[in-house]
Amino acid sequence: MSKKDNKEQAARGHGGMHVGLEKPKNFKGTFRRLLAYLRPRQVSLIIVFIAAVLGTAFNVLGPAVMGQTITVLFEGAHAKMQGIADAAIDFPKVGQLLLVLAGLYVFASLFQFIQQYMMAAVAQRTVYDLRENVFEKMNHLPLAYFDGRSHGDILSRVTNDIDTIATTLQQSMTQFITSFVTIIGIIIMMLWISPLLTVIAVVSIPLSIFVIKPLIKRSQKHFSEQQRTLGSLNGHIEEMYTGHQIVKAFGQEADSLDEFSEVNEELYDAGRRAQFISGIIMPLMSFIGNISYVLISIIGGILVTQRAITIGDIQAFITYTRQFSQPISQTANIANIIQSTIAAAERVFELLDEDEEEPVEDPVQMPDINGAVRFNHVDFGYDVTLLMENINLEAALGSTIAIVGPTGAGKTTLINLLMRFYDVKECSITIDGFDIRKMNRATLRQAFGIVLQDTWLFKGTIKDNIAYGKTDATDEAIFAAAKAARVDHFIQTLPDGYDTVLNEEASNISQGQKQLLTIARAMLADSPMMILDEATSSVDTRTEILIQQAMGELMKDRTSFVIAHRLSTIQDADLILVMDQGAIIEQGTHTNLMEQGGFYAELYNSQFADPLVG
Repeated sequence: MSKKDNKEQAARGHGGMHVGLEKPKNFKGTFRRLLAYLRPRQVSLIIVFIAAVLGTAFNVLGPAVMGQTITVLFEGAHAKMQGIADAAIDFPKVGQLLLVLAGLYVFASLFQFIQQYMMAAVAQRTVYDLRENVFEKMNHLPLAYFDGRSHGDILSRVTNDIDTIATTLQQSMTQFITSFVTIIGIIIMMLWISPLLTVIAVVSIPLSIFVIKPLIKRSQKHFSEQQRTLGSLNGHIEEMYTGHQIVKAFGQEADSLDEFSEVNEELYDAGRRAQFISGIIMPLMSFIGNISYVLISIIGGILVTQRAITIGDIQAFITYTRQFSQPISQTANIANIIQSTIAAAERVFELLDEDEEEPVEDPVQMPDINGAVRFNHVDFGYDVTLLMENINLEAALGSTIAIVGPTGAGKTTLINLLMRFYDVKECSITIDGFDIRKMNRATLRQAFGIVLQDTWLFKGTIKDNIAYGKTDATDEAIFAAAKAARVDHFIQTLPDGYDTVLNEEASNISQGQKQLLTIARAMLADSPMMILDEATSSVDTRTEILIQQAMGELMKDRTSFVIAHRLSTIQDADLILVMDQGAIIEQGTHTNLMEQGGFYAELYNSQFADPLVG
């Protein structure tokens, strides 16, 4: 199977990458749902609408006043040309009309400013609420959601798609209101000047709709494809950026660039098609508008010669005709933008509609968790295929349980079940005799201190990173945890000590130093149970010995689960579980397992065998 085929199969298999190539599955429902976010700001929207009506009204009256001015000038000049006695141009009246015209445009600008100011606040507040909902939703999504989707696609929904909605609300919404009110106002003024010419101008509307409707339908699928490929491109960029050292180390720059070019080409093709089709709309609208303009000019000229209307009126009408085509074109363009926005909104709402972790009804109240853990005939699989079958385990209070086995044996899955990142179905896992499915997730997870092989530190001070999860910790407690983790000396050598700010990737400290900080974090949490997943994998041998001593003190009287590949670190464990292919194949103490001479003994001996011996 080719690389491209693999990508396509992954896109079909993962729910986060399945934005359809057709138009939104529920355009009306998504549109109504998006409008619901505007409902709390109805008062502001009413002010925006009133400001748009007044601003547009003053703008629409402008050409009529200008036409009257031209009529006064023309009639005065025409009378003088005919030699009429006392004929003259009424400049005082012209001056009054020009003052009125200036006032109209000043007030129009003022109300347009109010409209833009209020709408900016409405748009940003609406998108603020949407982002809040999305971020809150992500905190309640199960781990399975993130495991089954590209990080770039999720980021695209949270950033690019929401930004598209923000731009539409702030710019296109006000433009749509203004265009709609302008169309109504211009039609009223045109009817007042000449119903006959108005009929000619209005005929262009259904003709325009007939022309652009199929174009909008065709452009929608390309805009949806554009959003999908943008998510794929973001995913690739994010993946290559976070792993750029590995890419360079293995000399995969060319392959990375080829894959980027392939996805970028798809995005270019979808964007080109979408923008080309949407770009056709404006020229077509201009063409139809020009035909209408020519007809109005000819018939209007005939009416002026017949003195049916004044020359100022025809000039005003022609101006209205020009202004009439512009809001129609804008409305057509906005309709296209709305299609793209609805496609983006649907992706955001798909995230908001994902199933959350099921809340616990009437959770067990456990003020103190001791840490007696039991797995009862546990079966588990991420899909229909079982990865773990008939797992039975009993961890006595305060015992240390070591979990060993080859890669993919199910060690991390066992921990994920224990912390309810995934839930078992028919079987049960209990702590202190209580089914963990009856426990509040936050309470359950706070009962564990955890140190993973893959460290995670956020942008902030070292002190804040150590105190993560226990924000009320005193400085003395933070310092004590750092000393216990053997990281205090290193921190003291930094220019700002505990106030040193780590960057986004914490790349300004070494991998081993990151691991020490996460160990200090777990020590500060002082939880009744501990989970250590290769906690000392990134430190040197001397530091590992020191940390093992500190961890030994930390694990006293605490139930601890230790995932280890270096078997020398877990010889003193109370119980060693040997896992392979999702099953516990051996269990016992180090001494018992070595005496059995089974799988564990083979693993242990392979780590200490002399590679130079036969």
